[in-house]
Amino acid sequence: RYWPDWRSLDARPLPAWFDGAKVGVFVHWGVFSVPAWGSEWFWWHWRGERRADYERFVRSRFPPGTAYADFAPRFAGRDFQPREWARLFQRAGARYVVLTAKHHEGFTNWGSPVSWNWNSLDTGPHRDLVGELGQALREKNIRYGLYHSLLEWFNPLYLADKESGFKTQNFVLKKTMPELYDLVLKYKPDLIWSDGDWEAPESYWNSTSFLAWLYNDSPVKDTVVVNDRWCNNCSCHHGGYYNCADKYMPGTLPTHKWEMCSSIDKLSWGYRSNMNVAELMDEAHIIGELVQTVSFGGNYLLNVGPTKEGVIIPIFQERLLALGRWLETNGEAIYESKPWRVQMENSTVTVWYTSKGREVYAIFLIWPRDNILELSSPTPSPATQVTMLGFTGILKWQQSPGKGLLITLPYVPPSPLPPQSGWTVKLEGVK
Repeated sequence: RYWPDWRSLDARPLPAWFDGAKVGVFVHWGVFSVPAWGSEWFWWHWRGERRADYERFVRSRFPPGTAYADFAPRFAGRDFQPREWARLFQRAGARYVVLTAKHHEGFTNWGSPVSWNWNSLDTGPHRDLVGELGQALREKNIRYGLYHSLLEWFNPLYLADKESGFKTQNFVLKKTMPELYDLVLKYKPDLIWSDGDWEAPESYWNSTSFLAWLYNDSPVKDTVVVNDRWCNNCSCHHGGYYNCADKYMPGTLPTHKWEMCSSIDKLSWGYRSNMNVAELMDEAHIIGELVQTVSFGGNYLLNVGPTKEGVIIPIFQERLLALGRWLETNGEAIYESKPWRVQMENSTVTVWYTSKGREVYAIFLIWPRDNILELSSPTPSPATQVTMLGFTGILKWQQSPGKGLLITLPYVPPSPLPPQSGWTVKLEGVK
């Protein structure tokens, strides 16, 4: 059994499904999708920091005296079709999906018994968003994760605890913990993506006792995976796998399982009605991030923000489908792979390695001009065979003058368009 202390909890082996999955989709959806401006931190920028641009925005778009709570009835979700979402995420190649069950605004996307009138059953869509999406994903055999914020910016109980220097725990005992237990017992998530940890220590959050229950006695004790955001100095130190920071990318191979979360909209996690194409990641950027992450042993969690009506806008769909098409061809080098002894070719950021057993995959992000791919890291043998994913036939190669291989790639006809990003050669019989 696990004890409620980090030494014991950190010793728990990570359930194997997570490392094999590699690719996930993150969904930020909540009342912040109604103003749909700035970012999902709208309420904080408007009321916490009292930023003039947010004041102006509300004044120009909403009736005088509008409060943040007035946005909730407009969070209607009329076009939310969970099965369509699940189909899209499956086509994107996602093996797991993480939905915001509750962001820092405190609004819950399920009928939380301790969030009276500030949840998706009592107001807004009048639907159990967490439950409906979970059912649709499980029909497609996609693992289901729930994002949950420990803190709530403007909850009076939290503000009173904060005022006491976190010596009182009314908010944790009456709100945070009841909701975490409720989510686990009701929805049996495969993953809990904790956040909102940064203001208070573990002694305030009671996170170790929750995790001990989760690992020992909960209905998901053998399968559940958690991240590292459970107290103000837990990130990158304690919990399950590490997030370390938003959009974290290590420069070398970490010793601990980790995940890189990234967003198609580079400026926000929630939907913004005023974004433009230059602010979005293109297909090449997404594939580059995925390949680098997986080479360094991480998982890649790519975020979209649906509209208040529950629409994943076409440009987000297009980016997800492009990722899925790339994975259809190159997924063999991604899913279930392990880092190789070398992660990238000669510190260039254009060739990355993964491996499976004795097979080595070299993923190159830029097509070489003369159709000759030079790899100096693998040591070839007489038995070496080189193939390319998505291309039938064996590729010719020769030993390069230094060490390594010179691989002759298939001929690519000239095109006015830059070619797609990322191709994989599979190397057998190399060291």
